[in-house]
Amino acid sequence: MSAINVGVIGLGNVGRGTLRILADNAAQIEAKLGFPLHVKAVCSRSVIENPPEELGLFPDAKRTSRWQEVVGDLNVHIVAELIGGTSAAAEVIAKSIEQGKSIVTANKELMAQQGAEIWDQAIEKRICLAMEASVAGGIPIHSVLREGISGDRVESMAGILNGTCNYILTEMERRGDALETVLSEAQQLGYAEADPTADVDGYDARSKLALLAALAFGVRVSPEDIYLEGIRRIRPIDFDYASRLGQTVRLIASAHQAEEGLLLSVRPALIPKDTILAHVDGSYNAIWVRGVHGADTFYYGRGAGPTPTGVAVVSDLMRLAREIVNGSPERVSPFAHSHLKQHAPIPIDNQVRAHYLRFRVRDRPGIIAKLGAILADAGISLDAVLQEPSHNKDELPFVITVEPTVERAVSEAVNQMKGLDFLVDDPLAMPLEAGLGNPR
Repeated sequence: MSAINVGVIGLGNVGRGTLRILADNAAQIEAKLGFPLHVKAVCSRSVIENPPEELGLFPDAKRTSRWQEVVGDLNVHIVAELIGGTSAAAEVIAKSIEQGKSIVTANKELMAQQGAEIWDQAIEKRICLAMEASVAGGIPIHSVLREGISGDRVESMAGILNGTCNYILTEMERRGDALETVLSEAQQLGYAEADPTADVDGYDARSKLALLAALAFGVRVSPEDIYLEGIRRIRPIDFDYASRLGQTVRLIASAHQAEEGLLLSVRPALIPKDTILAHVDGSYNAIWVRGVHGADTFYYGRGAGPTPTGVAVVSDLMRLAREIVNGSPERVSPFAHSHLKQHAPIPIDNQVRAHYLRFRVRDRPGIIAKLGAILADAGISLDAVLQEPSHNKDELPFVITVEPTVERAVSEAVNQMKGLDFLVDDPLAMPLEAGLGNPR
């Protein structure tokens, strides 16, 4: 059988990793497919002047700095869009569909915003679309939700979806260094971008959660409608207090199908140290899924990186090549559902959780009494007051944990506290998450 030809647009880390895997595993790929995958064309802005060494593995591939030449090549069957962002990438995908090319993409942001519309356009043109690499790098979570456990009804899902944040948090916990110190180190190591906003403020994880919600619940959710908090306010002292509570701190992307609707959030939370998620370290990602009938399943692996993400891209290329050869572009929707329902998540205001409230204060008598009175007026019961020894009475940290109560009450109480003159900065509130799968 003749080869299926691939055009790769974007030669950053993922693009180069994809080329290495296609070359290294060429014989195995052909043995699995029954025909070869052939890299016909490659594109990046600097491919002519400064080609990456991986291009030496494909000496016959067309090289161009104009993506239109790849998309317009009649001999290219599948376009791998690996440039990211939502402007040029959207043009690449739209033109590829117009030209009848099947598409593999790793673009979480674009697919979270426009993926359902892109899929509709692809179906109309009877071409294939795959996006496994858009969430959690080398973890095949799309395949799991799309096919592996599709016979079940997902009830809850929680995960660590951003490797940069997880690296920062686990290093802060291990070494006791400030977030700014670890972030700078992560940038030097290439784990974090020069502008880390998408990672540390949670936008990256939010886009991924929007995609997972589509796969798990069949809903079209705008990322902007998902409740979001980043990790910038987490301090080393929070890990000390969390440890006293048998907890640790992680950025958790969470989805739960409640009777009144779907709850979605990305936020730092305290999670029990005896759960599997608490032991996801460094740049690894993990997703826990609870089904109504299949109960708990857990997926763990590298959340980013050239070769883990490249494996997901190549696996998608192989899947689409099979679909092209067998003439079945609608075999399985990339969103696991034939159609997505437009959906706005319900506010988290009525979610019931125990909470961790961390304060930094200028020490003086009556502080606990004042804070306790505000909590009591909001109908919130105290659970414990924790204070690590400190010699700095002008910036004294301590923690109040409160009994499970509705989120709205906690938010209103914290807002009342913000104006108190003994506070060094605003109180930090984090939920204590329970029920995150089986203990270790």
